[in-house]
Amino acid sequence: QVQLVESGGGSVQPGGSLTLSCAVSGRSVGYYAVGWFRQAPGKEREGIACISSTDGRPYYEDFMKGRFTISSDNAKNSLYLQMNNLKVEDQAVYYCAANGRCTGYVAPASDWDYWGQGTQVNVSS
Repeated sequence: QVQLVESGGGSVQPGGSLTLSCAVSGRSVGYYAVGWFRQAPGKEREGIACISSTDGRPYYEDFMKGRFTISSDNAKNSLYLQMNNLKVEDQAVYYCAANGRCTGYVAPASDWDYWGQGTQVNVSS
C-alpha cells in the first residue's frame, strides 16, 4: 500500500514562502508519477505540478507562473513543493498524490490513485 503524508503547511504573510513535504512509503517516490494539488473552499481540487515517472521531468500548470517548484529526493523518498511569493489566493489545503497521468500535463484529480491527508496553507495579512 502506498502511503503519502504531507507536512510543512502553516500560516504566512503575502509574499512569504513555504516548502511542503510529502513522505512516500510503499514505493519509491520515482516509481509512480507524483504531484501536488490544492483545494480551496468551494473550488475543485486543482493540479499544481507533477513529476513524470517516465521521463523524470516536472510539469506545471500555467497558473503557477514560476512561483512554485516541485522536486523529489530519492534518498529520503520524499516529494517537495517550494512555494515563493505566496498570495492570498494561494490559501488552500495542499495534497500530494501518486499514480496519475503526468505526461506533459497534470491530469485532473480524479485520475490519481493515492492521496495524502492534506496540509493547510494559510496566506493572510
